Amino acid sequence: MGFNLLVILWGALVRASKSGEGCGDRWPLCNGTVVPHAAAIATMIEFTHRVSTALALILVVVMAIWAYRAVRPNPAWRAAAWAVVFIFTEALLGAGLVLFKYVGQDASTGRAVYLSAHLINTLLMLAAMALAAWWGSGHPAPEWHGHTRQAALVGSAILAVLALGVTGAVTALGDTLFPSVSLKDGWVADLSSTSHAFIRMRIWHAVAAALAGGYAAVLALTISRKAPQSAKAASAVVSLVVAQLAAGILNVWLLAPVWMQLIHLLLADLLWIALVLFAAAALEPEAIRERIVEPRRDHRPIPA
Repeated sequence: MGFNLLVILWGALVRASKSGEGCGDRWPLCNGTVVPHAAAIATMIEFTHRVSTALALILVVVMAIWAYRAVRPNPAWRAAAWAVVFIFTEALLGAGLVLFKYVGQDASTGRAVYLSAHLINTLLMLAAMALAAWWGSGHPAPEWHGHTRQAALVGSAILAVLALGVTGAVTALGDTLFPSVSLKDGWVADLSSTSHAFIRMRIWHAVAAALAGGYAAVLALTISRKAPQSAKAASAVVSLVVAQLAAGILNVWLLAPVWMQLIHLLLADLLWIALVLFAAAALEPEAIRERIVEPRRDHRPIPA
């Protein structure tokens, strides 16, 4: 999963550095060749991303084969199989960005919609990988019976953070296409009705971050009191919400430099993974929960 996070961050670098046109509008070839020669920086950034994506795909397929052979019928193998599905669609969506020319300075609504779909697929892929690792390490699959309300609450937090990620993707695109020259000019542009929709999204993203992040943190703390086995994951969720909000403020203050955008994205991905694992832990079967919360006691008399 660590390698896939690096691939995701490199993909963000492709967008932030406007290197999406580095290989032209050709895919999978780069400017008509398998390996570009005497390439420009933008071409190398884009080509490196393509190569790393291919390597990530191979690694995920190997993981799924191993899970199928080693841990079936553990649900980890199903999660690994879904990871394969999502990484294939991830590659196809990445190819679509090039083929549909949703790169460079394109500021169309189609690009925003496409990037949102790409982001959702990325998060689902990370969720599948995280659950494969979680269940593969011995944790049981969720038990839905008797946990309907809790599952609904956790599910609503996941959907809220997913929606937050979509607004973040559009906001990041706006920061790339319409960079602010100063903090004051940025605020004026955010509130102006004449600004591009991508710019105005920054305000809505900030509001969504406060609401969705706050809801996820409060919910994690509340549920972890009833399901102590989820306490560690809940602490991770709360810590990452705080770190992500701080990073968002710093990103605005620094006028969204590329390096800060990458840190912001990394924290968002880690928060998503922590939330998914928190949900898995919170919905573990009751018998498992009792064994974790109340250690077995030996009632034999202590010898004199």
